Amino acid sequence: MLSVSACKYNVKQAMENKLIVPDLIPIAPKEMLQVYYPSALKAELGNELTPTQVKEQPSVKWNAEPYSFYTLCLTDPDAGPKLKEFHHWLVGNIPGTEVSRGETLTEYVGSATPPKTGLHRYVFLVYKQPSRLVFTEQHINNRTAETRVKFSIHNFAKKYKLGTPVAGNFYLAQYDDYVPILLHQLGVQ
Repeated sequence: MLSVSACKYNVKQAMENKLIVPDLIPIAPKEMLQVYYPSALKAELGNELTPTQVKEQPSVKWNAEPYSFYTLCLTDPDAGPKLKEFHHWLVGNIPGTEVSRGETLTEYVGSATPPKTGLHRYVFLVYKQPSRLVFTEQHINNRTAETRVKFSIHNFAKKYKLGTPVAGNFYLAQYDDYVPILLHQLGVQ
């Protein structure tokens, strides 16, 4: 088990090494977000997972203050020059770490890395909110890709004055045989 200071160093170092800082966020979070998939795998600061392994919504854990609210995001900054950032999951107003009690702005979908685009970075970020928020974004279900594209977690965080993420993690994924199934679910041909 890593010490808290080693975990902080590893999150910062890993995010800087994979250019998540500065491509996605200006400052790395201090804490590693624990991300566990039902497939018994977990995100570990850049390990490779397949779209098949991450198709189900994971459980996540971080050190939260019980009476504070948080925002959780999973985003792919490598979706391409036209799509920009593609967000896979966005939940706000999470009381403590109780994600199921938060406001789901975008339902979870796993990795949908197109063929022949190599490894994509899939980045989880948690922000502590200043208070309970009223979000103006359209709520997105797991059957559409339409409004998931051209997202910017950095701009979203600025809009709601979320500051620096308090926890984060990421994995890498590339195309596998599950991607066409997910793209069909999202209405992308």
